[in-house]
Amino acid sequence: EVAKKTYRRFQEEGLVTPKAILEAGWDRLVEVLDSGGYVRYDFSTASNLLDVSKALLEKYGNLERVHEKSRSPEHLERLLEEFKGIGPVGVNIFLRELRGIWRNADPKPSSLAVEVARRLRVKDVKGVESQLVRINLEFCKKGACKICPVSEVCFRKVKKR
Repeated sequence: EVAKKTYRRFQEEGLVTPKAILEAGWDRLVEVLDSGGYVRYDFSTASNLLDVSKALLEKYGNLERVHEKSRSPEHLERLLEEFKGIGPVGVNIFLRELRGIWRNADPKPSSLAVEVARRLRVKDVKGVESQLVRINLEFCKKGACKICPVSEVCFRKVKKR
């Protein structure tokens, strides 16, 4: 929830491009991060956002150029992981949302999605990965089977009966 709220704050402030982030500066980024509830790592996150934005503009000009330069899904992942503070988990989340939009955005499904897919007997994990992750985080991890919208078809619940 904090990440969503903070991203919405960045959108409201027009801070969704590397140029806008650099122009805002560190103090402004910390303010926006704090207003979204992202207070624990606000200083380091602001610094990382500035570093990544600067490196992205200097090396590629824009984010789309990173994709254009990639030769395969694996190569795209490596290119993105070259940016300071961007690791495999962040790259997976980012590329999962761009699957079907960018040709090389095709990360392996996350373990959170695979776990739920197995319980629901879902074969096309990639096609519904975001939804599976959401189910896992909002219901499975909290032990909230009773209120889960897919509990009637979940193997985990059926097995417990």
